[in-house]
Amino acid sequence: MAQLLNMVILVAIAVSATILRGTEAAEYTVGDSTGWISAPTGGASFYSDWASTITFREGDVLEFRFSSSHTVAELNDKASFDSCSVDQNTEVLSNSPAKITLNRTGEFYFACTVQGHCSSGQKLSVNVTASSSSPSSPPASGTTPTPPSGEAAPPPQSNPTEPGSTPPPSPGSATSIVATFSLLLTTLVVNSLFF
Repeated sequence: MAQLLNMVILVAIAVSATILRGTEAAEYTVGDSTGWISAPTGGASFYSDWASTITFREGDVLEFRFSSSHTVAELNDKASFDSCSVDQNTEVLSNSPAKITLNRTGEFYFACTVQGHCSSGQKLSVNVTASSSSPSSPPASGTTPTPPSGEAAPPPQSNPTEPGSTPPPSPGSATSIVATFSLLLTTLVVNSLFF
């Protein structure tokens, strides 16, 4: 009987861990090893090409890594993005790495506010879909931005999507709700089998 109880507990833990893994937000380093630079190799479409390979979900995090000669701003709308009207923004971040949580569905527009950088390709548009129980496309691992010559490299960062380095979920987040549900389900299964 004790072996059956131990088996049920192990299965419940495995199921809970699988469910929790599927609800984690992903973190993406914008431009992968290139980072956030002006006039990237690949031209003005470099960042759109990079984003086109990823399915962004609500709750995912973009990490912009850049030298002190750059910024990142979220632009208000597509017209500002298309015309590089960088003064039409919600906030300018000038410290790297700049992390921005994609906190809603729909389009997000980003650009460097340094004169000429947006028009030379340092801008990014991403489409964010609703969170789901399936994980986002995993970010490239083990890559660090390589700055263009003459720019200082940003400090190395640990990848918070690696096991053991993810911060605990905030109350009310999908992860904490699933964790609570999984714990409740495990308790009910154990109770129904033995009591």
